[in-house]
Amino acid sequence: MWIAAGSLAAWLWLLLGQGFFWRTDVRLPRTGPPEPSGPPEPAVWPSVAVVVPARDESAVLPASLPSLLAQDYPGPAEIFLVDDGSSDGTGKLARELADEYGGLPLTVGSPGEPGPGWTGKLWAVRHGMALASHRPATDAGDGGDGGVDYLLLTDADIAHEPDSLRELVRAAEANGLDLVSQMARLRVATYWERLIVPAFVYFFAQLYPFRWVNRPGARTAAAAGGCVLLRREAAERAGVPETIRRSVIDDVALARTVKRSGGRIWLGLADRVDSVRPYPRLGQLWQMVARSAYTQLRHNPLLLLLTVAGLAVVYLVPPVAVAAGALTGRPAPLAAGVAAWALMAGSYIPMLRYYRQTLWLAPLLPLTAFLYLLMTVDSAVRHHLGAGAAWKGRTYARPSATP
Repeated sequence: MWIAAGSLAAWLWLLLGQGFFWRTDVRLPRTGPPEPSGPPEPAVWPSVAVVVPARDESAVLPASLPSLLAQDYPGPAEIFLVDDGSSDGTGKLARELADEYGGLPLTVGSPGEPGPGWTGKLWAVRHGMALASHRPATDAGDGGDGGVDYLLLTDADIAHEPDSLRELVRAAEANGLDLVSQMARLRVATYWERLIVPAFVYFFAQLYPFRWVNRPGARTAAAAGGCVLLRREAAERAGVPETIRRSVIDDVALARTVKRSGGRIWLGLADRVDSVRPYPRLGQLWQMVARSAYTQLRHNPLLLLLTVAGLAVVYLVPPVAVAAGALTGRPAPLAAGVAAWALMAGSYIPMLRYYRQTLWLAPLLPLTAFLYLLMTVDSAVRHHLGAGAAWKGRTYARPSATP
């Protein structure tokens, strides 16, 4: 009874005291002609370099790169796709797509193997930023120094609507933001994607409530690495990517560094930015979570133990209390379990609606949380077996063990 009451109390606190994380109304304001009340257009549109790190991405590029090439942006913009040691012809395919679709200029670069202490993605981002900084100035918005005003860091599996870049820049300029990030809408098509993916974003928002992230005085900082618009001056002031070169969870590290250096950041859910990468099988989703879950816990066994206990009390106790109360005929744990389970399911409904999924998935959140608990434990086991954070043929050790 007391454990069930503790779970109910935890849910009451989460719903009211954790930045209203369960709400899905933190979105980039629509600022086009249909919304005259939105931010005004800049007098001079700043220049933008779109940096796309790509490693073995030939399967998704045909669905994502044309959307970048087709960006309807009034200012100077150029795409820099960094082929990070691909073995599937990613760079060649990118050039072919640019020749076929036209649109924004595309430069394909290759940085070679990552330097000591660098993760592959950040090494590629560094190379892309270097390519962009050496481009000749093409407009007054470039500042005349060969650099660019903004960097759009976007993953190779992210597809953008034609006005995506315009809206990101307009929001940044109108609100004085140094970093604007949108959590791309992930693909949800198969059974496992429906069960796992909306919860992934739900749990992320619970860890990093968007309202807290967007509050200038709050310590909470996070970004979604698939779509990050970064002001170049803020990047230089924060010393990125060098200062975060060892970070496996690079998007959160980037936002934290920018915010600590005095920058203003914003994070919200996307309406017009989508991931096209499929995760049809449970094993693929498991790998996506397990590769960095223990890194999120700072490779700390105590934090792992507390996380497992917290997940159990918050997500697993309510259905167990309902079953136990019903089987033993004790109304107190039954009532507390039903109330906690109802609050849990109710808080999940907005995310399911955002992903256009059936609301019958809401009561299954304890099952999904149990899978995430197992993924987190598996992440720790992999680390202690020497597997570390593995992704696309590379394994990253914990920072203290990195040369």
